[in-house]
Amino acid sequence: MGNRLSAREILERLVAFPTVSRDSNLDLIDWVEEYLASWGVTAHRAWNADRTKAALYASVGPQVEGGVMLSGHTDVVPVDGQDWTTDPWVLTEKAGKLYGRGACDMKGFDAIALWAVPLALEAGIKRPLQIALSYDEEVGCTGAPDMIPHILRDLPKAAAVIVGEPSMMAAVTGHKGGTGFATHIRGFEVHSSLLHIGVSAILEGAKVIDWANKMNAENRAKVPGEVAALFDPPWTTVHVGMVSGGTAHNITAKDCRFSLDFRVVPGEDMADWEARYRAEVERVQAGMQAVRPESGIDIARRFLLPPLKPEVEGAAEALVRAITGDNGTHVVSYGTEAGQFQEAGYSTVVCGPGDIAQAHQPDEWISVAQFEAGQDFVRKVIDRLAA
Repeated sequence: MGNRLSAREILERLVAFPTVSRDSNLDLIDWVEEYLASWGVTAHRAWNADRTKAALYASVGPQVEGGVMLSGHTDVVPVDGQDWTTDPWVLTEKAGKLYGRGACDMKGFDAIALWAVPLALEAGIKRPLQIALSYDEEVGCTGAPDMIPHILRDLPKAAAVIVGEPSMMAAVTGHKGGTGFATHIRGFEVHSSLLHIGVSAILEGAKVIDWANKMNAENRAKVPGEVAALFDPPWTTVHVGMVSGGTAHNITAKDCRFSLDFRVVPGEDMADWEARYRAEVERVQAGMQAVRPESGIDIARRFLLPPLKPEVEGAAEALVRAITGDNGTHVVSYGTEAGQFQEAGYSTVVCGPGDIAQAHQPDEWISVAQFEAGQDFVRKVIDRLAA
């Protein structure tokens, strides 16, 4: 007999692990592996390069194709500098809400998936219930690409993947793709009174950043295509969220660093946007090197996330709609691991409890009603696997 825990008790355990993306998730993975083993379920790990983190995946029930995979991530965003009124690492219930870092995004769904394991075993499912828990989703979905090939190798292929990001249990069938580039402007320091013989990394970086403003203005002015029109906003966006650099107010900056990221609507080519960015970088760099040849610009890709594209007669979408009764059209502008599963050949949909508006916030919460709705949904998934 396994370690029988309620979904709420499992969520309490998961929230207690401070699996911020900059840190290891192995304590959580160890606990989940032990929990699954208590039910006779063998878990597999896919490690990161330095073995400080691991993804975990498992298959419950008969080892045949055609099952359903419940996919979540184990990492959470930091709480640094946020004004919490509860302990972020202790699940706390107040007024019908469960507070804690990751309660909404997305340990709530992870807990429900693990809670479902004994239910699936007791139901005598005829097709497997599979679980996939990744790492480093919050820093660009960089962990799932290492995990998915292992799943394809080790587990019978699922007919549907449900990525349980908070969607208020709506069937999300499309999201934007994304790619980002760490950009380092290398200037040449001189006294600012001699600006003309130096190269200010900050001023040159501002030219590159202003290119993002121009692209956003151009994209906004376009008439969106049929698929792009579903999104808010219905165009590809270019964004810089943080900038650092400079030594003193009277020295031309030697360094300027920022990350420039794209959120690309389905139908547009991320490789084309990369090429356009590189062309702008080369243009600015040429002007810098005309003054100081040793100056320059280095860029390195931070992440590459494919879009989730609406499928024609997709099995995952059909399953979720049949269970929830949701016939609406739902797409989102943020990215998830769903596009990576779809790119690997899985029929994939996003559907999970909670509101994405609560993700990453101080006093992050999921409503008890949504948490229970997620449990009811997974019960119905198990009923179908047992039929």
